[in-house]
Amino acid sequence: MSKYLIILPSLMLMFLFGCKSTKSIGEGDANLKLSSKQLIKENTKKAADFKTLQAKLKITFSQKGKSQTHSVSFRAKKDETIWINATFSIIRAIVTPEKVSFYNKLDKTYFDGDYKYLSDLLGTELDYKKVQNLLLGEALYQLKDKDYKVSVNDGAYVLQPKKQRELFEIFFLIDPSLFKVKSQQISQPKAFRHLQIDYISYQAIDEQVLPQQIKVIAVEENDETTIGLEFKNVTLNQDLNLPFKIPSGYDKIKL
Repeated sequence: MSKYLIILPSLMLMFLFGCKSTKSIGEGDANLKLSSKQLIKENTKKAADFKTLQAKLKITFSQKGKSQTHSVSFRAKKDETIWINATFSIIRAIVTPEKVSFYNKLDKTYFDGDYKYLSDLLGTELDYKKVQNLLLGEALYQLKDKDYKVSVNDGAYVLQPKKQRELFEIFFLIDPSLFKVKSQQISQPKAFRHLQIDYISYQAIDEQVLPQQIKVIAVEENDETTIGLEFKNVTLNQDLNLPFKIPSGYDKIKL
């Protein structure tokens, strides 16, 4: 398995698991009588509100029968920067709204480019906002931008556009007690692609409701990629340093 397939999924998917001010959130009283507009309003109220976040992130990456697990340091400034640092700073990466960059001390290489590789990996077009939404348990596509219809299935709300996109089918499952996304699914039937992001559990961190465990499944024809995330030792709203400078003499790679 290419080491780059481990590095870049790390950039995509990250966030949150445990600290003294953290507690897992169990199921509460379900309200299954809301209209689509009421449901979207309640979901919007639960949007994460913080300035900075730092955590230890455990990433499990599986593809073509092979699996690897890595732990990295993670820092983020909301709406601005995502920063990742592996043990002994062997690999360091930074993601901004403009680009994705990383360098690897083991082979003295670096990457400095756009979101195309990440988009190709998960089979849907990504940008910084979508990546951040994915990690925070928010819908990849703004729910207020389209008219949605709502139904109930297996104890959860199902939101889908009244008119699906020409090449995409989009579904959001919403928890009826937390009003957070339980799962979001994007299918491209003609391209034999399917992306599913499941939020296994949520937690309360300093009065914020944030994902605790996330599982991402990306399928393209007969190939499946699975990424599992756990976030530990989370702290919010502290001053952060996000150092990043590509060392001189490193070779640029293309992905």
